[in-house]
Amino acid sequence: MSIELSMLVPHAPSLCYEEHAPEFQQNIVSGYKEASKEISHIQPDVIVLVSCHWPSTFAHYVDCNPVHQGLLTAQEAPDMINNVPYHFQGDTALAKQLVEAGKKANIPVEGVYSDHFEWDYGTIVPLRYLVPKEDIPVINLSVTLAANLEETYKWGQEIAKVLQETEKKVVFVASGALSHNLVRGRHHMPTPAEHALDKEFVHLLLNKNYQIAYQMLPQYASMAKVESGGRHVAMLLGIIGEDDTPVYLADGQSSGSWNPLITFRKTEVSKNKETAVQEYVK
Repeated sequence: MSIELSMLVPHAPSLCYEEHAPEFQQNIVSGYKEASKEISHIQPDVIVLVSCHWPSTFAHYVDCNPVHQGLLTAQEAPDMINNVPYHFQGDTALAKQLVEAGKKANIPVEGVYSDHFEWDYGTIVPLRYLVPKEDIPVINLSVTLAANLEETYKWGQEIAKVLQETEKKVVFVASGALSHNLVRGRHHMPTPAEHALDKEFVHLLLNKNYQIAYQMLPQYASMAKVESGGRHVAMLLGIIGEDDTPVYLADGQSSGSWNPLITFRKTEVSKNKETAVQEYVK
């Protein structure tokens, strides 16, 4: 099979409970529901998700556990995300293949096999919308602080090779914001300079200028304080194909950050929809 769908998704804590999401994030909720319908239509065998809230120090980690179950109270925001239950199956065999592929490429990749390993809210918040029935296996990945964007991009390429060769249908999810220079007050937008960079970067993505977007990423990440230093985006750019069609579903601010929801699909979308989105980001 192949990677049927890839996406860049938000995980703002205020999105954890749909009924508590503020008005200016309601279009993200709607976008998530549309993406969830797309996933239901695809009927993937597994979701592979990288979360900015699983920051590892030196090695890239792959959660190889056969079952993911627990209660999440987010250390970053325990008053907002408290005792959230989750119960997903994993895919140990495919996760081990990812670890082996990373090692063969001389990338420091390790598997996680602990029964007591807890998920983070960057993993759980998107999945509450994308897989509300918790009926699709999940493999989650870390972002690695000691890895630069080039190494992370290469890791994404190695992940893509494994996923393209598997007999399973796969959805890849990069969970994280673009500009992420946080301030108190969830209603705050990024600064005009940061947001101008957001718009230019998104414009490149929507016009399928993926290589130019990758070339822009280091300076953009530094200047706009892209979440996790842009590592989740670098991994995504290593995974999406040149012919994948971008669809801009939603966006919104959260405490000075910018949070688009963009999918990259194997199937073409209507020209009118693509054009409308491109006009938005100019």
